[in-house]
Amino acid sequence: MSISTTPPQTKAGTTVFTVLGAASLCHFLNDLLQALLPAAYPILQNNFTLSFAQVGFLTLVYQVTASLLQPFIGSYTDRNPMPYSLPVGMASSMIGLLTLAFAPNFSVLLVGCVFLGVGSSIFHPETSRIARLASGGSHGLAQSLFQVGGNFGTALGPLAAAFIVLPRGQSGLAWFALAALAGMIILTALGRWYQSNGHARRSSGKATVRHSSLSRRQVAVAMIVLLALLFSKYIYLASFTSYYTFYLMERFGLDTQDAQIYQFIFFGAVAAGTIAGGPIGDRLGRKLVIWVSILGVLPFTLLLPHVGLMPTAILSAIIGFILASAFPAIVVYGQELMPGRVGMVSGLFFGFIFGIGGIGAALLGGLADWKGITFVFDLCSFLPAIGILALFLPNVREPAH
Repeated sequence: MSISTTPPQTKAGTTVFTVLGAASLCHFLNDLLQALLPAAYPILQNNFTLSFAQVGFLTLVYQVTASLLQPFIGSYTDRNPMPYSLPVGMASSMIGLLTLAFAPNFSVLLVGCVFLGVGSSIFHPETSRIARLASGGSHGLAQSLFQVGGNFGTALGPLAAAFIVLPRGQSGLAWFALAALAGMIILTALGRWYQSNGHARRSSGKATVRHSSLSRRQVAVAMIVLLALLFSKYIYLASFTSYYTFYLMERFGLDTQDAQIYQFIFFGAVAAGTIAGGPIGDRLGRKLVIWVSILGVLPFTLLLPHVGLMPTAILSAIIGFILASAFPAIVVYGQELMPGRVGMVSGLFFGFIFGIGGIGAALLGGLADWKGITFVFDLCSFLPAIGILALFLPNVREPAH
């Protein structure tokens, strides 16, 4: 794959779509590998006789590993860019996947989860920065294009597990090492673009840390609100990511393959919502998108646990679309709050959602063992009410360059 390294392409106002496309494709490959873990849970549960709590603990180890490292990696690369760290991160994900494919016991499964988490922690902050640099000022659009690749990768995880891994068993995960190798090649080219265009320079330490029109207190309050909104969104999504197939199998009697197809529909809606959220935020403002996408989904989440199979599929698609539109807006909003800390903000947000998703999955797994999987979906349906906190976000537009 060839990525242009002509410096004039990076000037303000020019969106470098070849770079955004490559970043999105790599996000697709990265998140496809990551999504194979929860998609393979029914296989692993059967092979190792795992409880729901153990399934949740796998998610916890994977996501907490990623969450603890990402803010530190993002903060470090704000000052010391490492463009060629990206293929190293993909290599870590590949090692994790191969470990999962041939793990003989639960302990080795946990080791595979750690390698997956490390790979994700390296990938997201620096690639998100590259997307912003290639945006030409259309930051919401760039963030949506970057993130939608990840959403499609996540969406294809259940289908890949259903039609490639499931017929071959646990070892079928190893086939996806080829996808990791492809990602390493493309990420090496992205690193070359990043360095050749003069972006990968050590920070002088004089970058603007916060938005010029806001006080430190306003920025701090806004960041806390954004994290609370992400808490609501990703605890709720944890119920779908780790347990939606089990919910469909228990409540409607579906087999594993059919349940994973329904999960693909949900993830496809998430991908569509991600595409929409960024450009709408560019045009109408990030705060409006954040407000509508979190609190606006509440009526649908409250209804979901009380309807039949087809309405469940329809409502889950609506929920996935509306909820997903928030994240590109939240990331760009946070980057605008702290323009000199793009990597740190990206790492914080991506790391937080991995961490809170992992903790949520573990807690929800224990709750499912105790009270049942349908109770989990009943309880989680109230979480979007936290979206009312968006009232406390200031109206922010990125300062003119």
